[in-house]
Amino acid sequence: MSTITIRPAVPSDADAILRILGQTYEATWKPVLTPEAIARFESSGSTRRYVAKRICAMHVAVRGAEIAGVIDWSCDFIDALHVSPRFQGQGIGGQLLRYAEAAMAAAGHAQSRLETDTFNQQARGFYLSHGYQETGFCPDEEWHSGLTTVQMSKQLHYAAWIHGR
Repeated sequence: MSTITIRPAVPSDADAILRILGQTYEATWKPVLTPEAIARFESSGSTRRYVAKRICAMHVAVRGAEIAGVIDWSCDFIDALHVSPRFQGQGIGGQLLRYAEAAMAAAGHAQSRLETDTFNQQARGFYLSHGYQETGFCPDEEWHSGLTTVQMSKQLHYAAWIHGR
């Protein structure tokens, strides 16, 4: 098994990132969405717009020549963490998460925040196993499918010593 390299995404990574986002949508979200939400999402083009807008802020995990996962964060908030189903269970998500947390801490943030949905037990378990705590719940208004968002956060205790405080 080759090692994982994490690097900033470049525009030529867009198709691979879109493929990973599509795979995780199909496996995780689509089975729980209403038919109306599926139709609305699939006709919206929102994933392509998101990648076009944020690709220069994203980072990818590469194994060999293949992009295996992607993470996107802004300030102290993780907007997206996706690993291709082919590479799940190999520690890539944890590597991407630690990479983002280290960057957040280096930027002076004392915590990392994110959201997932209550139905997504795989993601909830992953984040809980990496030290995140559930901090709140609210209606998931993005999908209009009656889902509930769970807000999570983790204290980045090492932020202080990185900045000499």
